Amino acid sequence: MASWIPPPRPRPVAAGATEVADPGPARAPSPRELRDTVDHLAVDRLLARYADTVTRRAWDELAGFFRPDCVVRIDTVTRAPFELTGPAEVGEFIGGAVERFDFFEFVVLNSMVTLHADGDTDRATARMFMCEQRRSADDAAWSTAYGVYVDRLRRVDDQWWFAARSYRSLGRTGADGGVFPFPDLGPTAGGTGS
Repeated sequence: MASWIPPPRPRPVAAGATEVADPGPARAPSPRELRDTVDHLAVDRLLARYADTVTRRAWDELAGFFRPDCVVRIDTVTRAPFELTGPAEVGEFIGGAVERFDFFEFVVLNSMVTLHADGDTDRATARMFMCEQRRSADDAAWSTAYGVYVDRLRRVDDQWWFAARSYRSLGRTGADGGVFPFPDLGPTAGGTGS
């Protein structure tokens, strides 16, 4: 026996407002829209994986998502910019920089992903705003560092990798603190914003 389902009740409309017509059933996403959604999620997971790896200080894991030839440019503003190449150099540098902290957490604040960079479905760009929450082991002083990464990403064998990164400090609290001029980041390069 079929059960009776009451008809939907009309939704109340606020005084002076007009009711919007029901657009009907949603259309199914195209294969490209589905692929773009999967790729966007995979890139977001890559950014989260980096944050997790750095927070845990698991430097050997960087080799699982940094291309061996990945160049990382670091600009802390308070010293001359410099470059590191490959996951081992990146891990060694960050490990040395955070060893003085008995608490360290890398937090992704916001990100913007652009797929199909340069018209290539296996390339993407990302911009990630972040902060580091940290406490000095020597004097228990807390500080926070803020910055932005601009990334070039590449898919190889169905996995997204960091192909190139550029980091720029935006501000810091603590003894070496300050607010630094905001860099001209421009749009994420080429492709479709997602």
